[in-house]
Parts: sequence; C-alpha cells; structure tokens
Amino acid sequence: MFNAVLGLAALALAACQSAPEASQPTPSAPALAPASSAISDQSVAVTPPDKAVPTKYAAFSGIWAGRPEGMDETKLTVQTISSNGTVTATYAWGNLGDNSPGEAAGTGRIVGSTLKLKRLPNGADVNFAMQPDGALAGTVTLAGQTYTGVLVKQ
Repeated sequence: MFNAVLGLAALALAACQSAPEASQPTPSAPALAPASSAISDQSVAVTPPDKAVPTKYAAFSGIWAGRPEGMDETKLTVQTISSNGTVTATYAWGNLGDNSPGEAAGTGRIVGSTLKLKRLPNGADVNFAMQPDGALAGTVTLAGQTYTGVLVKQ
C-alpha cells in the first residue's frame, strides 16, 4: 500500500510541473494509445457492494478511466464499499512527463456524492464527484494547484 500511495504522490507531483490547460476532457474522449495507458494491476478485483450499501454509494463501485487535463490515461478502481461509505481503491496513471506509469492503493470515504481518498504523503488531495450523467469528475490538488478530469465507468 505504501508503494501505491507513493505512486499517486508522484502523479500529483508530476502534474504540478506543467500548467493545466483550460479545457476539460469529456467522457467521449478518443481512445488512448496503448503506450500511454495507465498500468493497473490485473489482480485488483472489484467486490460488488453488499445489499446494505446505499445505492448512491454503490454507484462508485467498479473501474473508471479517463484522461485528466495535461495527463495520459488514469484509472480508478473502487474495489470495496461499506455501508458507511468507506472504500478501498486503486488509482493508476499513464506517462506523466518524466514519470513512468504507476499505481497507488488506498482508502477513502464517500460523503454525499463525493469520494475522497485519504491525503497522500506528499500532501495531495484526491476527490471524485459523481455527476448526473454517471461520470466521475476528479480533482487532484497539490501545492496550491488543482488538476481536473472526467472518468467514465468501464
């Protein structure tokens, strides 16, 4: 888990090295080339939410992918969700400037319509808000800069 958190920290740090673009990607973004794809551990499994998990939380379960501004493909795998909104998740990304693709595992919580992962060791805050169309709008905030993007369920 520590290596996974360090990987997400590297993602956020790399994102700070260039200015974000003004436009945001949409769920209908073109397919990504394999060379830029996020590397996701194939052994990471999604456990379907129990019937006791509220529907608004259960909607977060699964594998999500997209291309945040200024970054290659990212993937969020929400592995488990408890009835109180606690989650386990894995966040993976493709090439980011000089950084190779990587992955970080961690925990978080859903409050209302927003999944917030616990703060990363480098101080990055990562949030994903469920949108009315079923997509996740994500933000990574580090050192006063915020990077945004949209992830869609795979």
